[in-house]
Amino acid sequence: MVTGTDLTEDRVLEVLKTVRFPGLSRDIVSFGFVKDLTVGGGNVSFRLEIVTESARAAEEIKREATEKLKSLPGVHAVTVAVDVKSPAQAPPRGAPGVAPPDAAILKDVRFKVAVASGKGGVGKSTVAANLALALERLGHRVGLMDSDIYGPSQQMMMGIEEKPFVNEENQIVPITRHGVKVMSLGFLMDVDQPVIWRGPMVMKAVEQFLQDVAWGSLDFLVIDLPPGTGDAQLTLTQKIHLSGAVIVTTPQDVSLIDARKGLAMFQKVNVPVLGIVENMSYYLCPKCGHREEIFKHGGGRRTAELLKVPFLGEIPLDPKIAVGGDSGVPIVAGEPKSTVTQAYLVLAETVAKGLGAGAN
Repeated sequence: MVTGTDLTEDRVLEVLKTVRFPGLSRDIVSFGFVKDLTVGGGNVSFRLEIVTESARAAEEIKREATEKLKSLPGVHAVTVAVDVKSPAQAPPRGAPGVAPPDAAILKDVRFKVAVASGKGGVGKSTVAANLALALERLGHRVGLMDSDIYGPSQQMMMGIEEKPFVNEENQIVPITRHGVKVMSLGFLMDVDQPVIWRGPMVMKAVEQFLQDVAWGSLDFLVIDLPPGTGDAQLTLTQKIHLSGAVIVTTPQDVSLIDARKGLAMFQKVNVPVLGIVENMSYYLCPKCGHREEIFKHGGGRRTAELLKVPFLGEIPLDPKIAVGGDSGVPIVAGEPKSTVTQAYLVLAETVAKGLGAGAN
C-alpha cells in the first residue's frame, strides 16, 4: 500500500509533466510554471505562475493538475495557488541591459500578425512571404520575422544571401528585400546545418528575434510560425500582444483537422483569429483557363463557417509560386499582374481591414 510518506517531489513532478498548456504540446513543468512545490504527509502544494492573456487556460491547468494529483496513491490533499499575469503586467526579466519589460517589446510595431498552420506542407511560409509583400504593395511598412526555427526558409524565398550586422545599440539589423525588413535564423547558420534544439533554446531564439532586432517603426510585422502548436507559439503569446493570427490550410480533410487544432490553440490563449486562408485551392490553366480542383475544394470555407471565423480567401496553385520561392523573388514581387498576386492583394486588404488598417 502506498502512503503519504512514499510521496516524493520527483513523483509529483512526473505527474505534473503530463499536464499541458491547453492547445499546446509542452507540459507545465518544462515551461517553468510550477513554483514552490512542497510535498509531505500526503499533502501536495505548489504555485502556478503563468504569463498568459487567458484566465480560462490557467483554470484548466489548475483543474487538470489537481485531478491528476488526487488520483496519485498516497495523496490526501492538493493545494494549488494560481498567479496569472498578462504579458503587459509581467515584471522585467533580469538586470538592466539583459531584457526590456514585455510592454516595451515591439512598441513601434502597430500590428503583429502570426501566420500559422496545424501541419507542415501547406505552404505557410510561402503565404507569409507573399502576404508581407502584398501588404507592402498596399503602402504599409512591413517586417517579416521567420520564427520557423527548425525549418527557416525566408532567407531563400526572399533571395537573401548576406549576413545581418549589429548596430551600435547591439541590435541585429534586419535585411531589407523587396521593400520588406526580414529576419530569419537562416541568416545566422549554414544552409545544411540541422537545428537540433530543445524547447528552452527555441523560446530563447524567438525572444531574441522579438527583443534584439532593430525592427524600427512598422505598420505590420508578419510572423512565420513553425507548423503545429509548441514552444514558439507559446513564447509569442507570452511575450507580446499578437494582433491576430492567419491560419493556412489546404483543401484536404487531413489538413483541415490540423488547422482546427491550430485555430483552437490561438483561441485558448486569447489571440484573435483573423481567419482561414485556403492555399493551393485550385489550378487555373494559363492557356485555356480551365479550373482544376486538384486537392478537392471548399474545405477551408466550410471549416471557417463551422468554427465561426472569417474565410480570408483562396490562393490558386501555380508553378510560378515554386519558381519564385526558389529564386528568391516571391510571386507578388515577380509576377505583379498574375492571378495569384491578385489573390494575395485581396488577402492583404482583408487582413488590414480586419485590423482597422486601410491602405496608406
